[in-house]
This record gives sequence, structure tokens and C-alpha cells, in this order.
Amino acid sequence: MKNHPYYPTYNVMDEQKEWDSHTRSIVTARLTREHSYRFLTPVEAETLRAWCALLMDDHRGDIIQYIICHIDQTLTENKGEGQRKVNVPPIQILLRQGLKAIDEAGWIENSRPFFQLDESAQRQIMLQISSASYPPTEAWEGIPQKALFHKLLQLSVEAYYSHPLVWSEIGFGGPAYPRGYVRTDLGQLDPWEAVSEP
Repeated sequence: MKNHPYYPTYNVMDEQKEWDSHTRSIVTARLTREHSYRFLTPVEAETLRAWCALLMDDHRGDIIQYIICHIDQTLTENKGEGQRKVNVPPIQILLRQGLKAIDEAGWIENSRPFFQLDESAQRQIMLQISSASYPPTEAWEGIPQKALFHKLLQLSVEAYYSHPLVWSEIGFGGPAYPRGYVRTDLGQLDPWEAVSEP
């Protein structure tokens, strides 16, 4: 995320003393940079690292690593998806085969894996996949390109905007429980909320 921070001195973690212990443990765990994966292979993880950094327009290692770990955990737990469109395979198949097809796209494009391509080549492949216009190969068999793009976007956004560093940048004060909000009229802020700086 290329940004002009509106809250350059705000750190949501300064408020953790106000959270209950369970909430605090969940949020602080998001700052831990894990390296082991239970579902993803090393190549899949590196493909995701390049894809998610480009997709979120943010190359900070800690945040992108958290997104990858979130995706790995989602795939490992395989809790179900609620809804899935007709002809879209289950998430584990969609992502495993889809990441293989993305990696293959790099080899076809420039005889290198996707994560080693320059950003403009990666972006071109991503744009084609997002519009389901990437030339079909055997690796894409049964993998709808738009569905893959949307699933990776959904997983990336939900992880990205749950990271405390991003919360601080957008001025989100983190969990309000158990403290709650006192000032609720339009334009009023509680003392612990972020105040934008010029």
C-alpha cells in the first residue's frame, strides 16, 4: 500500500492494555512472522508472496507473510466455504491447481517461475487472470480464472485489513471490547481513537 499516512504517530498496539486477554493474544499473534506451512509448498508460498504483494500494492515482508500464513491456515483447516458457485472446485483444489497454473504462466512468459518475473510481467498475467482471458493450458483445466482471482483477493484483503500495522495506518482503534465507545455523535472521537495529522 503506497500511502501518505494520516496517522503517522498512531499505534493501535498502545491500546492493548484495554483489551481482554483473549483478544490481546489474537491480535498480538498477528505480529508474529511464521515461516512453516502445513498446506502450502515452498513454491506455492513464493508464488503467493509475489501475487499478494502486487495485489495489495504492499511489499512489507511482515504483512505479506501474515497473509500467506492466513491462506495456509484457511487451506489447512478446510472448514467449508458457505457458498461456492457452480463449476468452481473446493478451495483446496482451486488454490493448489490455480497456483500451479500461475507458476506455469511465468515459465511460459519468460522461462522463470511467476515469483521471479519483473512486476510488469506479473501484473500482465494477473490482469489476464482477473478477466479470465489468460490463454488456456492444461494446468487451467477445471480452474475458472476469475474465481481463482476473486478467492485470492478475498483471502488477501481479509488478512491485510486485520493486521495491526494496517489498523494503525488507517486509524482503526482495534477491538473496542470491553472498553466500548463513549462519544458516539458525528465527528466526536474517544480519547483513545486516532487523530489525523496534516
